[in-house]
Amino acid sequence: MNRRDFGRAVAGTMVAAGTTLARPQIARERTASAPFDVSVMLWTVFRNLPFETRLEKVAAAGYLNVELVGEYEHWSDADFDRVNAKRKQLGITFDCTAGLKHSLCDPAERNELISEWRRTISIMERLDCPAMIFLSGNIVPGMTTESQQQSCVDGLKAAVALVEEKKINGRPVRLLLENIDQEENPKYFLNSVARGFEIVKAVSHPQVQFLYDFFHEQISEGNLIEKLENNIQHVGLVHVADVPGRHEPGTGEINYESIFRRLGKLNYKEIVAMEFLPTGDAVAQLRAAREMALRAGAP
Repeated sequence: MNRRDFGRAVAGTMVAAGTTLARPQIARERTASAPFDVSVMLWTVFRNLPFETRLEKVAAAGYLNVELVGEYEHWSDADFDRVNAKRKQLGITFDCTAGLKHSLCDPAERNELISEWRRTISIMERLDCPAMIFLSGNIVPGMTTESQQQSCVDGLKAAVALVEEKKINGRPVRLLLENIDQEENPKYFLNSVARGFEIVKAVSHPQVQFLYDFFHEQISEGNLIEKLENNIQHVGLVHVADVPGRHEPGTGEINYESIFRRLGKLNYKEIVAMEFLPTGDAVAQLRAAREMALRAGAP
């Protein structure tokens, strides 16, 4: 299962009392360690639990950031109110979301994409969520690679024009272009980090950055750290899972200790988001991944 297949559930109001008490300690650990912060892509964990309970579990693992994939699509006003109350109670920020359904690489979908993006901006404001993941979409039959790449550039320029200098929750709204490997989706256009950076550089806007997904790029082309070093100024988010299996760091072939160290040395100050499928106790494995990242990334 990938994040585009997960079920959306919203219910529940239980409070994990111990989580709130742990927040001051979590904050002190954060400021004393790596320059980056950590987050959890929520589709990967606790999928059979009510939404608010999932937030409690994430907080229990020590995280104060959560990333979404359109879970809010069918929420009522009451759902938004309840979720916002819970995340604020836990001290959690929704740092990023995904879920746009239209393509960047297909110019025929441009108008629908921009309309969808315009509608979603108001939802992001409602959730205090300042970043959106953009997907290239699938290869367009009959179009050259160069034309599809230019369409991605043009689409991102049109999208960022709607949020020029806009802030949500005090932070600039950012558009994050993501790579996906050809094994997960053989039809997906942007399966190369190198091409992704070319697109972001061509857009040349401070609010448009690249989401470097190490899991996908290890499957696609590898050579993870060199591309990170050469393009760090364009990286606005990284996603973490090991290969094979999309499990927690240490279960496969990616040396995440080395990657986290390099992120620290490069003074990367954005989010490191865990997007792995735990092989055991999810709270314990999320906590261990968080500790590894912040320890290895510390000066």
